[in-house]
Amino acid sequence: MEEIEVVVAHSERATLRVGDVFLKVDADQARIDVEVEAMSLAPVPTPEVLWHKPPVLAIAALPGTTLGRLGGPSTGSSAAWAAAGAAIRKLHDAPPPPWPGRAGRSVVALAAELDDECASLVTNGLLPADLVAHNRRVAGAALRPWTPAFTHGDLQIAHVFLDGDEVTGIIDWSEAGRGDALYDLATFTLGQEKHLDDVLAGYGGGIDLDVIHAWWSLRSLLAVRWLIEHGFDPFAPGCEVDVLRSRM
Repeated sequence: MEEIEVVVAHSERATLRVGDVFLKVDADQARIDVEVEAMSLAPVPTPEVLWHKPPVLAIAALPGTTLGRLGGPSTGSSAAWAAAGAAIRKLHDAPPPPWPGRAGRSVVALAAELDDECASLVTNGLLPADLVAHNRRVAGAALRPWTPAFTHGDLQIAHVFLDGDEVTGIIDWSEAGRGDALYDLATFTLGQEKHLDDVLAGYGGGIDLDVIHAWWSLRSLLAVRWLIEHGFDPFAPGCEVDVLRSRM
């Protein structure tokens, strides 16, 4: 009998693996609808949708392995990281979907959210005031006009599968939509600064590194409290708090 593996679970959604099938259960039906539509439009390999019956989406497992996960050891050759960068570029060069994604929040709304979150982190004693203030200044470089691209919106390294140096698929598209391409690049390289050059070698030039660094700070500042409230540990080695410390 196949065992059920809980891949991720919190109050908003859960993903279970049974053999070669992943079952995604989401309290927000709109997110699953976005995921199915985005996978049908994306010009990169995605999992096969086996069936879709709200609130559950069943998809087939992908061949290969990921390059790692935030806070854990990273694997893969320079060529593998470059191949991932090339796949991300292919996605960003495609016509963007008609809906905004996680990476497409307005600069005004994002700045207001960031200010509120920074105040909460300090007021509740979750992070030192100087750490928050410095990273808030770094994050300011991400708050600028950007050209809409087809973005994944949650492009963690754990969501990109490779077999050797070939990308076999990208999973978890529920945050996809129009957005800032550099948000995706920063998410993919969060906590993986040593691999940034390889990723950009595959992606192509013309990238403002200050904006990548800004998104590292911004994404981490916005994530800390949510992670704690949902049972995750942003203080684990190599995770969000270490990313913030590395910007000091």
